Amino acid sequence: MASLSQTELAKADGVDHSPDLNESRLERGRRVLAEVDGEAGQKVVSALADIAPDFATYLFEFPFGDIYSRPGLDLRSREIATIAALAAMGNAIPQLKVHIQAGLNVGLTRTEIAEILMQMAVYAGFPAALNGLFAAKEVFAQQFVPAVTPR
Repeated sequence: MASLSQTELAKADGVDHSPDLNESRLERGRRVLAEVDGEAGQKVVSALADIAPDFATYLFEFPFGDIYSRPGLDLRSREIATIAALAAMGNAIPQLKVHIQAGLNVGLTRTEIAEILMQMAVYAGFPAALNGLFAAKEVFAQQFVPAVTPR
């Protein structure tokens, strides 16, 4: 099996993910974080300002500037992996909630998120799956649901 070049990987999902050479890791990380997490990501970064501002920079640069912006997986696929990993850990409910919202932001449905979390019962146990499902329930309850106007 032939391996794909970085250029081929960057365009594999039909979107060119080639890094902008004029964009720093920090700038790229801020852009990707905003695309994935919206306000929730910025709230996490802002909460670190008075205790560990350098750590906020690391969050921009490494996970989002380096990893999330790599070619080979789209943001939707990355959020599936992240939701599964955080649920399996069992001790990262605040981060899981942020990434459940991020999953919705990048196109995952509520049903897909519930299925990801139910899958964790097989590999991480029922408590991890239950905790993940309850976290999802909280996130879904906070979502804006437009009222249906009867005709």
